[in-house]
Order: sequence, then C-alpha cells, then structure tokens
Amino acid sequence: MAEKQIAPTVLVGKKPAMSYVLAVLTGFQGGSKEVIVKARGRAISRAVDVVQIAKNRFLSNLQVKDIRLGTEQITDEQNRTLNVSTIEIVIGQS
Repeated sequence: MAEKQIAPTVLVGKKPAMSYVLAVLTGFQGGSKEVIVKARGRAISRAVDVVQIAKNRFLSNLQVKDIRLGTEQITDEQNRTLNVSTIEIVIGQS
C-alpha cells in the first residue's frame, strides 16, 4: 500500500518573514514534495511575502500549486463574533 505523505505546514504570524522562509526551506530539506503556508488576518500579506521570497531567492523551481481562501469566525474578549480571512498556499518543487 502506498502511504500518502502529509505536507508540513508553516503557520505565519508576527515574526519576520525570513523566519518563515527558513521553516519552508526546512520542510523541503526534510524530503517533502509540498509545503503548506497558512495565515489569517493581517498576516496574509506576510504569507504571500514568504512564498515570494522562497521562490525568488532560494528555490527557483518552486511552484504555487493551490491557493485556498476562506473565512473563520472567532469570538473576541467582549463575546463579539468576528470574521477573519484565511489563506492556505500550497507550494511544491517541480
């Protein structure tokens, strides 16, 4: 039986973009064919930066295989329900 390999996931937050680029590179060095970069809210632009830096500076054969957009509902401290945008970028080496 063929085992399906689970792609490593990089959750982008408030750290500098290069921290997440290193995590992406580490995922590929571990033998994975794909890495998923996830972010939500204000970190979405940083997630896009991470993918572009990894593609343009380090891995020229990197391709964006899929982009998934969504919305999560979260509850804040005042019990208000907020909608937060999310993104998942699946990248792989060709």
